[in-house]
Amino acid sequence: MDIAREVTERLRTTRAFVFDMDGTLVLGDRNNKGLVPLPGAVAFTQHLHERGVPFVILTNGTTRTPAEYADMLRKMGFPVPDERMLTPSAVAAEYLARRKFKRVMVLGGEGVWRPLEALGIEVVSPSNKHVANDAASQGPIDAIFVGWYREFTMDDLEAACNAVWAGAKLFTSSMAPFFATANGRALGTSRAICAVITSITGQRPTVLGKPSLEALRCSARRLSVDPTEIAVVGDDPALEVPMAHRGGSLAIAVHTGIGDESAFSGLPLNEQPHLIVQNVEELLTHYRRT
Repeated sequence: MDIAREVTERLRTTRAFVFDMDGTLVLGDRNNKGLVPLPGAVAFTQHLHERGVPFVILTNGTTRTPAEYADMLRKMGFPVPDERMLTPSAVAAEYLARRKFKRVMVLGGEGVWRPLEALGIEVVSPSNKHVANDAASQGPIDAIFVGWYREFTMDDLEAACNAVWAGAKLFTSSMAPFFATANGRALGTSRAICAVITSITGQRPTVLGKPSLEALRCSARRLSVDPTEIAVVGDDPALEVPMAHRGGSLAIAVHTGIGDESAFSGLPLNEQPHLIVQNVEELLTHYRRT
């Protein structure tokens, strides 16, 4: 593959990387279990670590806390510290805390609510079965945050709708319909839940995971660089690529997950990736040449 000179120069001068996880670095099952590294993924991150080039792994998954994801990836050989592993819940925690949201109803498990609680946000469960101190909570719900939650019930949906009608703002980890697994596409629960809430209340959710600019900005803060100095690597034409364009980052697409060649080439010219490779292993080859 011939790489345009300007893209080569941008890759050479990139100061930091943001990697998607599922479909880019690893593949697992529908519950993010049985994860295995994709070709070149461990080698590339180790190469960056050895050269002192920082990187963040940014997943839209919320089945685990960032620290749990980081621990799992380190056991596979990825040199990622806890603070360089980001989920939408980590992004949401910073976003909601900065805007003084005090009390947040969370639809999701521990991987969804734990990062919010860690920043001092009072977490409220719609069914009082996830958060131990919820029974003592009093006062209005400021916001609702939706993440991975296959166990949701009608009571949960009703509680969320009532909170919206009472003035709570609706936020979600993702509105992506699918994510990549070793067995093909798996349905994202947060989009399904938000579709119900929106259809009943009329309130549309604000996305705090990918492809939001907030997710990229949070990554940039962790990396101590400007978004324009970052290369974003991902497999989904609806997530990593548009996020990179919104922040002025270098957009790099791989074919190991959701998006095949036609998915990326079918995008408008100004929304296509700056660079398309088969996998992270091929990207490592190009990067070493620069």
